[in-house]
Amino acid sequence: MFIVEGEKAVSELLLHENWKIHHIYALEDWLNENQVPGNVPSEKVSVKELKRISSLTTPNNVLAIVKIPEWKISEINSAGDLTLMLDNIQDPGNLGTIIRTADWFGIENIICSESTAEVFNPKVIQASMGSFMRVKVVYTSLKTYLESLSEQIPVMGAVLHGKNIYTTEIPDKGILITGNESQGISNDLENMITHKISIPLFHKKEKNQLPESLNAAIATGIIISHLRKNYS
Repeated sequence: MFIVEGEKAVSELLLHENWKIHHIYALEDWLNENQVPGNVPSEKVSVKELKRISSLTTPNNVLAIVKIPEWKISEINSAGDLTLMLDNIQDPGNLGTIIRTADWFGIENIICSESTAEVFNPKVIQASMGSFMRVKVVYTSLKTYLESLSEQIPVMGAVLHGKNIYTTEIPDKGILITGNESQGISNDLENMITHKISIPLFHKKEKNQLPESLNAAIATGIIISHLRKNYS
C-alpha cells in the first residue's frame, strides 16, 4: 500500500479503475462534496486526526490508502518511443518531478535502477502531482536490461564530454539515461551509451565562478524538450 494526499490526486484516482483504493480518510466537507463509489471504503475524520496520519506539514482535506500496482519490465517496449532510464536518482523530489515531466511530454515508461528512490514514497507521489497514475515506473538491473536489447535501439546519456544537444543530430526515440545527482551515470552504463550528449554551458564568467551543474530533473526536462521538438 502507499499514501496519496490531496483533493486533486484522490479525485483523479477515483476515475481510474485500474487503481485499487483500499481506504479513504477525509474531512466531512470533502465527503459531502465528492461522491465516493460504494465499493471504496471511506471514513470521516477530524482535522486533528488527519494531521496525525498525514505526511504533510499542512494536511489536505483527504488521504487515500492505495494498493501498489504490479508493473513488470516485460510490459515495456523501448523500441516504440522514448523511454527514460534513471541511474541511482536519490532525491524523491527529483524523481517525482521527472515523472511529472515525462507525463507532460507523453513518455509512458521509466526504468529505474534498483538503488533509485522508491516511486511510492510520499514525497515522490506529491512531487509527481498525479502523474504517477499515467507513467509506469519499474525497477531492474539497468545493465542487464540494456544487454538484453536489440542493437538497433539508441541509448542516449548526458555526460560532461558529450556532444552539444543543440548542434548534433540525435535520435528522438530510444532510451535516455539520467544519472545520479552528484556522480552522474555509472561507468558500466556509460560504456553502453550509443549517443553521448550534453547541455552546453552558456555562462561566460571566470572558471571559478561557474555553476557546478544542472539539477538532474531540470537537465532531464531540457533534453526531453529538445528530443520532442519534432514529435507528432
